[in-house]
Order: sequence, then structure tokens, then C-alpha cells
Amino acid sequence: MSSLTTKKAIYYALKELLKEQPFNKITINDIAKQSNINRQTFYYHFIDKEDLVEWICKEEMGSVLNAKNINKTWEEKFLAVFTLMLSEKSFITNIYHSVSLEILRDNLYRLVYPIIYAEIDKISQKENIEEQEKIFITDFYKYAFVAIVLEWVKNDMQEDPKVIVDKVSNLVTGTIKHACHAMQN
Repeated sequence: MSSLTTKKAIYYALKELLKEQPFNKITINDIAKQSNINRQTFYYHFIDKEDLVEWICKEEMGSVLNAKNINKTWEEKFLAVFTLMLSEKSFITNIYHSVSLEILRDNLYRLVYPIIYAEIDKISQKENIEEQEKIFITDFYKYAFVAIVLEWVKNDMQEDPKVIVDKVSNLVTGTIKHACHAMQN
């Protein structure tokens, strides 16, 4: 079995276990048994359960980033983020409540940064903006968006993602362009 295949087997085992019990009650032995590997094989691929969660977040969120997003708007890309998270609700809520919130937050930052940066880069084509200013603007919007996503998770993902994305779009329409204009040399 290839390394990637083994990692995915471990991942799917964890997802199955999360349907029955919270993350903090699941042991490495449980994961190994569910994925038909021995405990040492788990440790060959991951340092601990948190390392596994981080890898899963990168894999899943990477699939959103690597999807054919070339002609999609930033709103469509953000909706794809929400849709992915909603499809993995038990996993996401378990991570939110059981693992360091920092893991989820950092992976969301990593996911939304390129979406926001691409929009800012496109808008700033007509402005004379230094790279560090683009990064500053991107960080500002990244922090705001991730806070909204985490609040949505905290509230058990009840609100319709399309409604949230529409609200965010209404709030930032024109403000990104204004921020780029304000930062020009």
C-alpha cells in the first residue's frame, strides 16, 4: 500500500470513528484498528492525532483550491469552502470542539488567503501598490472571513452558506477596491 493510500485509509478510519464518538475519546489504537494497520504504521505517517487532523485539513482544503477555480468569482470560491465544511460537518465540529482551534483557524487562513489575494491582485492591477500593501489588505480580509466561518461553525453551521457569502459580498463590494486605492503610492 502506498504512503498516500495508507494516509487516506487512516483518514477515513478517523472519519468513521467520529460518527460514533468525539475526537478526544478516540485513541491511536482505535484509529489503527479501524484502518486495519498496526499502531506503528500510524506513527510512521503521523506524529499524533493532531498531526493527522492537520494533514486532513490540508488535503480537503487543498482540493477546494486545486479545483477548476480559474473563472470562478471569489464569492463562488468562498461558497465552495462553506460547502466543503458543511459536507464534513461532523469532522469540522469535532475538530472545533476537541482539538486546538488553532489548527482549524490556521488551515482556514491558508485556504482563504490565495482566494482573497487573487482578488486584490486583480483589482490592484490599475493601482501602483507595493506587494507588502497587497499582503496587508489580504490579511485584513482573511482575518475577517475566517472569524465569520468560525462563528458559523460555533453556531453549529445553521445559517445557509449562500446567505453568509451574499452578506459578506454586500459588505465588501467596493471596499477592496477602496482599500487598494488608499494604499497606492
